[in-house]
Amino acid sequence: MTIDLGKTFEKQEFDSILGQKVIKAGLKSAILAGRNLAIVGPPGVGKTSLAKTLADALPQKKGVENFVRVQGSPDLTAEDLIGDIDPMKALKFGPLSKEAFVEGKIFKANGGVLFFDELNRCPEKLQNALLQVLEEKKATIGSYDVDIDANFIFIATMNPEDSSTEKLSDVLLDRFDVLYMSYPESLEIEKDIVLSKKPDFKVAFPDNLLTLAVDFVRRLRESDKIEKKPSVRASIGLYERALANAHLAGKKKVDFKHIKDAVNSVISHRIRLKPSIKYLESAEDFVAEEFKQFVSSYKDLSGKKEDEGDVP
Repeated sequence: MTIDLGKTFEKQEFDSILGQKVIKAGLKSAILAGRNLAIVGPPGVGKTSLAKTLADALPQKKGVENFVRVQGSPDLTAEDLIGDIDPMKALKFGPLSKEAFVEGKIFKANGGVLFFDELNRCPEKLQNALLQVLEEKKATIGSYDVDIDANFIFIATMNPEDSSTEKLSDVLLDRFDVLYMSYPESLEIEKDIVLSKKPDFKVAFPDNLLTLAVDFVRRLRESDKIEKKPSVRASIGLYERALANAHLAGKKKVDFKHIKDAVNSVISHRIRLKPSIKYLESAEDFVAEEFKQFVSSYKDLSGKKEDEGDVP
């Protein structure tokens, strides 16, 4: 039995996700083929948003949750995912009765999308519990010889930069197709993503300064001194904090100082320096120095200077 994708699914463009054309095409292909899918990529690139957009594109059916999320964790158990027999209800209704069974997440997603965030954070026992579900679309409940249908679209995510994870077995990985998702393809796409998050401040953000702020985050990702790169959330955070700083200062538009004052607070904890660097300087000092050097060599892309929008 396959999931009803609706007549318009093949024409779905996932326009709410900016850029990522290759990923969106791969997602549609995998789902149409009925494949389990793992999206591998750093934080903040839109993995969750992509899965939610897919769920929103499915036909809405009464009693069906189109998007059910499971957060990967070392504490997650097979019972959390599959469900279990309630002892008190088993005594009342019988151990094999439907009433005695408390559904887990996979059954709540029946007919929709089961989104498993950070799959590689889960313990080995839970990974083993997934094998039957992914292969047969059925689950065996506890020690009982009872199989229940579990029909859903399974999308997992993994962050390759996270070192505090469990190794996934080859047997489990063999049940997935994998899409590799990275940062926005261009500066302009990342700026458009940032602008889509505009908070409710009546403050203008000059385009040349927005370009500077977002380009700085993108340049940091290219640094050979950084082990953990700043995500798109860093660009969004820098944008929002600069707007907030201008608003609090009673300004009608952002100036350079509003960005500068937010840089360390937004970025320094979102990066991790390589061991050879972090023993020589702190992340805060590194970001401050990188920003100073970046600004000193930066050209005003608008081709003109503005009173409050100047780049020093």
